[in-house]
Amino acid sequence: MNGQVAAPVVSAKHLTKRYGKVLAVDDVSFDIPQGRIVGLIGPNGSGKTSTLKALLGLAPFEGELRVLGRDPDRERDALMQDVSFIADVAILPRWLKLRDALDFVAGVHPRFDRSKAEKYLAQTKLKPSMKVKEMSKGMIVQLHLALVMAIDAKLLVLDEPTLGLDILFRKQFYQNLLEDYFDANKTIIVTTHQVEEIEHILTDLMFIREGRIVLCATMDEVAERFTEVMVAPAQAEAARALGPLDERQVFGKAVMLFDGAPRAQLAEFGETRNPGIADLFVAVMKGTYS
Repeated sequence: MNGQVAAPVVSAKHLTKRYGKVLAVDDVSFDIPQGRIVGLIGPNGSGKTSTLKALLGLAPFEGELRVLGRDPDRERDALMQDVSFIADVAILPRWLKLRDALDFVAGVHPRFDRSKAEKYLAQTKLKPSMKVKEMSKGMIVQLHLALVMAIDAKLLVLDEPTLGLDILFRKQFYQNLLEDYFDANKTIIVTTHQVEEIEHILTDLMFIREGRIVLCATMDEVAERFTEVMVAPAQAEAARALGPLDERQVFGKAVMLFDGAPRAQLAEFGETRNPGIADLFVAVMKGTYS
């Protein structure tokens, strides 16, 4: 290996995207190494989808961007040989039969593993002869997931991948993602509003707000940096003096979230724990909703 560090799967420098006068992505820079599962989390209108579209070559951008070493704007056809994408809405013709969908993807993508798609579909109520118009919204999502996850891509981009699925299928999807798809040679970027459901699979976290990355860290770094404390009323003022990032009330006690404060010091005020992604997200995003 000669001590060489592998190039990042995604490298963005001063990435900017405008829609007229609206600045959707505002001069962001980040790297995503190989073999990571990255949660790109932000409120509606924060720039998540615009960022993903730039990575996939679906929208022009300003700045420098390399995905798997390629410029997605100029080399999209070559790039998509190694990228798989699941959008939040699966657009499939209503007349299309399931078996025809498998035939089509097998014919256009050299890395499609039909047996893997059929194995996933066998866990559902879908049948080869079913037409899209006979499927529920959840079934259509399942079909789309099966088609895309069966492509042996180096980068998998998931934009609200389980939208329309009930909780059992959502959990099954993420379990399949870890067991049947992900390995050290693959990289996954996922956006979702159901952040609690992906917390256990993420290696990295990126919060985006108003087009800017406001948090970019590994999950280990997040665990070291942020601490939540349940503070008794008598200790509340002393704890507030340390400048918590956020405070909420639970069963008459103040739950305070601290950024960078020593955990040993915080333990003097009450029980400490690692915050969940949802609570951390709310704390960082407060004041951004109109």
